[in-house]
Amino acid sequence: MITTYLLIAAFAYLLGSIPFGLLLTRAAGLGDIRAIGSGNIGATNVLRTGNKALATTTLLLDALKGTLAVVWVGAYGHHGVFVAGLAAFLGHLFPVWLGFKGGKGVATGLGVFFGLSWPLGLVCCAAWLLTAFTLRYSSLSALVAYAVAPVAAWFVAAPKTALLALLIAALVYWTHRGNIARLLAGTEPRIGQKKAAG
Repeated sequence: MITTYLLIAAFAYLLGSIPFGLLLTRAAGLGDIRAIGSGNIGATNVLRTGNKALATTTLLLDALKGTLAVVWVGAYGHHGVFVAGLAAFLGHLFPVWLGFKGGKGVATGLGVFFGLSWPLGLVCCAAWLLTAFTLRYSSLSALVAYAVAPVAAWFVAAPKTALLALLIAALVYWTHRGNIARLLAGTEPRIGQKKAAG
């Protein structure tokens, strides 16, 4: 049993650690995405290259790896779906290929939620979109969506899903600690606005 869970965790971690933002921007001839903007490998920083299609593709692929990790394990009726979801999320945050310096996990976490409970995924995406369209802050949109996630999971999914959502939300808030400081200081860039390096 322990071996099975370890194999599930390893598979999901490796899937989650694929740095799509970095790979896509390099393939498009845009160089190393870590050298611009926030230095992050996620879709928001890819958007700062001015390539909306590439940013959208990064967003979808980062989410898809979270969903696939959960769905693949769930297809076998195995209870390791929660291990798979967390491992895929951690893989995105701490990819071994990039010295354990990855993204902030917003898209991958949402992908995990969709894999575990599509209503939960929809609720979180709706919270993100509503905040993004009204206030134009990607980071604040993520913070709102992940504040909603554990509560929504409690009502539309299983208690175990709510616990996982709470853990993932805590990690998302931790990865956004710099954004939170800038939001409080009024210096956080809005969606589509370029951010100076550093």
